[in-house]
Amino acid sequence: MNERELRRLLEGVSARKISPERAIEQLRDLPFEDLDFAKVDHHRALRQGYAEVVFAKGKTPAQVAEIVRAMLGRKGSRQNVLVTRADAKIYAAVRRVNASAGRATKFHGLSGVITIERNQEISGKGTICVVSAGTSDIPVAEEALLTARMMGNRVEHLYDVGVAGIHRLLEHRAKLTSARVVICIAGMEGALPSVVGGLVAAPVIAVPTSTGYGASFGGVAALLGMLNSCASNVTVVNIDNGFGAACVASCINRA
Repeated sequence: MNERELRRLLEGVSARKISPERAIEQLRDLPFEDLDFAKVDHHRALRQGYAEVVFAKGKTPAQVAEIVRAMLGRKGSRQNVLVTRADAKIYAAVRRVNASAGRATKFHGLSGVITIERNQEISGKGTICVVSAGTSDIPVAEEALLTARMMGNRVEHLYDVGVAGIHRLLEHRAKLTSARVVICIAGMEGALPSVVGGLVAAPVIAVPTSTGYGASFGGVAALLGMLNSCASNVTVVNIDNGFGAACVASCINRA
């Protein structure tokens, strides 16, 4: 339940279009619904502006499906449902739970994201631009892109524009400078966010990826490079955390 849905419910009670009993029924599971193995936070959209997101890794398909069932079971809610780090088995379980939604449930295999889109309203004020250094970084970039879209933002992307061929990035300078927030994703030495940060006035959220040879230490080299960026508008999230970058970008874009 988000602020708009709660306001609509209270106004319905005030206008005597909704009975207090029905309102109580809708509010019964706030702030969370206890499934024993999980406590589904139906209150999160009201507190933070976007619904709880399901991190599938480490959960069984049945557990993820039950959490999604609880999220979809909220009467009157049109919140989008997002599942990250999923696989085909988890997608099949979620599809069975949400069979009535048909095409609304989608599995994005490259990023491992499952989306159930029920609301296409744009709440962000500007555009979030997702930039990836190499093609190998696209899975993390897609996680960021899908998360930002599902949270109500206009999103554009620039892929394979890393520092090994900087002219590819400069070709799209107008798109970069028009963005309200830039998410910049790179592996190897993680140099791209510093370059992008020097070109734009917007916040740049850097995402190190685990792409690289042995001395990249699974993304640690890129992480340290980004943390040491000399571009003062660059901030950094954890390795491969496209989801976290998109959440922060969404908060900035709504402010």
